[in-house]
Amino acid sequence: MSVRIGIIGGSGLYDMAELTDREQQVLTTPFGDPSGPYILANLRGKRVAFLARHGAGHRLSPSDLNYRANIFGMKMLGVEWIVSASAVGSLQEQYRPMDLVFPDQFIDRTRGRISTFFGHGLVAHVGFAHPLSHTLSALAAECAEAAGARVHRGGTYVCMEGPQFSTLAESKLYRSWGADIIGMTNLQEAKLAREAEIAYSTMALVTDYDCWHPDHDTVTVAMIINNLTENAKMAQQVIASVVERLDVDARDPAHSALATAILTQPAAIPDKIKRDLAPLIGKYIK
Repeated sequence: MSVRIGIIGGSGLYDMAELTDREQQVLTTPFGDPSGPYILANLRGKRVAFLARHGAGHRLSPSDLNYRANIFGMKMLGVEWIVSASAVGSLQEQYRPMDLVFPDQFIDRTRGRISTFFGHGLVAHVGFAHPLSHTLSALAAECAEAAGARVHRGGTYVCMEGPQFSTLAESKLYRSWGADIIGMTNLQEAKLAREAEIAYSTMALVTDYDCWHPDHDTVTVAMIINNLTENAKMAQQVIASVVERLDVDARDPAHSALATAILTQPAAIPDKIKRDLAPLIGKYIK
């Protein structure tokens, strides 16, 4: 059974109880090692690849994650759809702790993270105006509503560097921009998934109001973990439902993102780059 659906679990979601017939797949990519082994397993009648974003025991901070290896490993496995989950803070009153948000936009506030597979002799510019898969996000929102969650469709996710939480001035600034939620991980995954022609969606689990809120001016890890633990069962239920209902044969705009993105003439691309990136560019560059 081929693996066409990937699941990336964030803070609090390190495994899924429903995964059966498990096997661990350890991969090495041209960009180094992923966060850990991929768990290949059956979920609601489909084969999936599960990866704990922060590694076993939550040992990798957002700035230390090898985003390229994590996404490239999914591509090596044949994944075409990725559902991710992550903890976020709320920047607006209507997004309450324990709510689920399915954002459709990003603002990048990271620094120095490598967010592309390209360079070193190969130039490509993928479109990123709509950074998340509408098909996948809409399905996930439907599944979350059916499960009884408080759901918000759309919204802007500020991706900050961390690992520290925001200053009060920063939190107020993001609110003034009209941003909705804030986290530390999803932007790089979304950019790299687009370059890998993988449809990507994120389920943002609201754990707290960011420090702008008078009742949450001191955000603590304990507060976040408590809410994540309570929400983990709901997150697993939603993801399992998405996997069950997803038509893996459907086409998403992301699946052809490189068709018009590669600028470098094939003869000018170094042979090593062609070999290393074959899973991404092989159908376009021989």
